[in-house]
Parts: sequence; C-alpha cells; structure tokens
Amino acid sequence: MNRYWSLVLLGLLFASPAVGTEGPADDKALQEVRDVVKQIQARYEKTKDLQADFVQKTKIEGFERPVISSGKVYLKKPGRLRWDYLDPAHEEIYVNGDEVRVYVPEHKQVLVGKLTQMAASQAPLELLQGAASLNQSFDVEPTPGNERGTGGVRLITLFPKSKEHEPSRNLQRIVVEVFPKTYFLRTVSLYEISGNVATFEFSGLKPNAGLGNEVFDFKAPPDVEVVKAPVLNGP
Repeated sequence: MNRYWSLVLLGLLFASPAVGTEGPADDKALQEVRDVVKQIQARYEKTKDLQADFVQKTKIEGFERPVISSGKVYLKKPGRLRWDYLDPAHEEIYVNGDEVRVYVPEHKQVLVGKLTQMAASQAPLELLQGAASLNQSFDVEPTPGNERGTGGVRLITLFPKSKEHEPSRNLQRIVVEVFPKTYFLRTVSLYEISGNVATFEFSGLKPNAGLGNEVFDFKAPPDVEVVKAPVLNGP
C-alpha cells in the first residue's frame, strides 16, 4: 500500500496541471479551478527541488481506525525522488528516471524494479520527468459540493483516464488541496474503488534548497538481499 500510493503521488508533486472537463460545470467553479491550476503550474515550473514532511492516513474499508505513517520526501528535477517512511516502520523509496529501489531495513532487503512496471502505468514516470501534463492522465474538475480547503481555495478533483493498453485501475479519483499563498500541494487524497482512502498531508516545505544528487543515491549495506520487485503490469 505504501509503495503503490507513493509511486502514484510522486507524479503529482512535479506535474504541469491543466484543466480539461467533460460535460457541464458551474462557470464560476470552473473558472476558480482554472485559476488554481494556473497558480500550481506557475509555482512548480519554478521549483527545481523540493523537500517536505508528510503524514499519511490510510482508511481501509471495514476498519474503524486509519493506518497512520509519517516521514520525509525529497524531489529534484528531472526524475529524482526519495520517499522515506520513518514511523511506525522504516522504509526508503528511491526513484531515478525509471529505476526504483525500495529499501526495507527491517527485512534487510532492497526491492529493485522499473517505475513503469511497479506503478501499473507510465503516467508517474512521464509526470516526474516533466514530459506530461495532468490533463494527459486525468480529467481535472471542480470538487463537487463546493468544497474548499485552507484559506477558502477550491479543492480540485482528478479522475484517471482509462487507457486500453493499461490494466484496469483501482484508483477512482484524487482530491487535491493547496496552500493558499504558495499553491504547493497541502493535502492529496486518493480514493480507491474498493472504498479505501489514502490521504497525504504535507508540511515544512522547502523548495529550491539546492538538494545534491547524494540525497538520492542509494548504497545498499553489504548484508542486504537484492530482490526483484513485483510487476503490476505487462512487460
């Protein structure tokens, strides 16, 4: 669960959003969404690297209490990501282009694979590398019910576009909230068709801090077993 949602979410953090709606929508709501995504695009175009703290709350259908984890995330253009889960369990995810390494100290294992295969879609890789826009993978629409986030900024809902060459996805929609002044992502909620919901809340954002490549270079300890990661889509 942690690894899958991290790979889905990473593309959103460096995406170049654009609005594309199908069907009728309230003119005022649609204009607000266009204004928000324009601000997001302007902000992230100026962002060369980014680090932040996060808290992930996963509500699993049939269970009363959510699963809570936290850690840090680091990104650098083009195509570099480090996603560290620190509590309650330690796990590190490294992405360099299409190469993914997942280090699990508790198991003394490193899972090695391809992002395009582990994420069951090429969209995360394309987005992380800056080769695609949100509207190529999602329909971007106003969130129903006139919902608003911090500072009264309208929430945005992303609906995945189905593709014949990709397997059916479990992801139903993504709801995005931004910080009202900076327009960096504040919360991202991923809704599964099964009813599970994973919400990521970001804080302590530090853009353009000059992150070096050494932050993203993983060197496996000598006693670690290297395991090929499972493939979620065809080769």
